[in-house]
Amino acid sequence: MKKIKYYYNTQTLRYEKQVTPLRVTLLRIFAFISTAIVTGLIVVAVAFRFLDSPKEKMMKLQLDRSEYLNKIYEDRYRELDERLRQLEKRDNEVYRTVFEAQPLPDSLRIRQLEKRKEMQILAGMDSEELTEGIAKKLSGIYNRIVSQEKSYKEIEKMVKNKERLLASTPAIQPLSNKDLDRVSSGFGYRIDPLYKTVKFHPGLDFTAPQGTPVYATADGVVRVAGNLGNGYGNHIIIDHGYAYNTLYGHLFRLKAKRGQSVKRGEVIGYVGNTGKSTGPHLHYEVIKGKKHLDPIYFFYNDLTPEQYQQILKLAASRNQSFD
Repeated sequence: MKKIKYYYNTQTLRYEKQVTPLRVTLLRIFAFISTAIVTGLIVVAVAFRFLDSPKEKMMKLQLDRSEYLNKIYEDRYRELDERLRQLEKRDNEVYRTVFEAQPLPDSLRIRQLEKRKEMQILAGMDSEELTEGIAKKLSGIYNRIVSQEKSYKEIEKMVKNKERLLASTPAIQPLSNKDLDRVSSGFGYRIDPLYKTVKFHPGLDFTAPQGTPVYATADGVVRVAGNLGNGYGNHIIIDHGYAYNTLYGHLFRLKAKRGQSVKRGEVIGYVGNTGKSTGPHLHYEVIKGKKHLDPIYFFYNDLTPEQYQQILKLAASRNQSFD
């Protein structure tokens, strides 16, 4: 029930009903509405300034998830790219060399941008562009894999007609190394253990106790068996035909003799410390024609892909040779 207000009129000396003018009522209503609007705007401004809307929260979660997935995809891409690069290198430098086939040009494998340039581009991308960039790189990886599969199919056809060549191609490690812990120095420029200068190391060094059996890595004929005073100490050189030769240096005792035919996996000598050597080990080289090749790419018969990746890292990380 609406309250009725009265006031005392001093002129008429009696109480009269108070009547609010319409103008005053309208002003009061306008003031209330204006105050409410201003207060609402302030509340909304504060909320938008310091609080995220549900839509913004959802977009932020999606952005965080997108950045997380992009990081995972980028790491996975780098891993795939490195493995594929090693496969391509083995394809060109080993498999196609074995069969005297022309290496595949890089253009057929759709090489990606150089790593430095690639990193500069990625650093300037936003999340959406980064996702698109990764998708393109994965597409490039797929195209390279397709080309590599085609190359391996061609090599497979060559294999069927060249069993003898394969038997004469180095394909195993020259000593038992199941745990992959015997590689002490890789192929390439290394620190000389005696002169402490950087010199080219034309093979791999395997540490092993004196007397450890050494195996022929392919079929062939022994051309050298003895000590020629060239720093290799007691060593054996096997001629495998097809311009391939392997060298086994610093042996303690020789089992194979000059002119003897040997088979892959046959014991030809025992690890020693003869010649220019700082400790018992086997120095192993692979030579085609007059060119020294990295022996690590010739262990494809007795290593799984995971073991191969492991031995690659070991050979690259150890930079002082034993001879």
